[in-house]
Amino acid sequence: MTILLYLVPAALGLGLLALGAFMWSLRSGQYDDLDGAAHRILNDDDMKAP
Repeated sequence: MTILLYLVPAALGLGLLALGAFMWSLRSGQYDDLDGAAHRILNDDDMKAP
């Protein structure tokens, strides 16, 4: 039962760490252009017509 004294704060700490990483990724613009990669894969710029 005393293991809960270690596991509950550890779980809360990891959850806060994950929330902090998510908030940092939002602020740094990771989710700004969601459609860009989907359209870029369809453009075949490296194949030039002979």
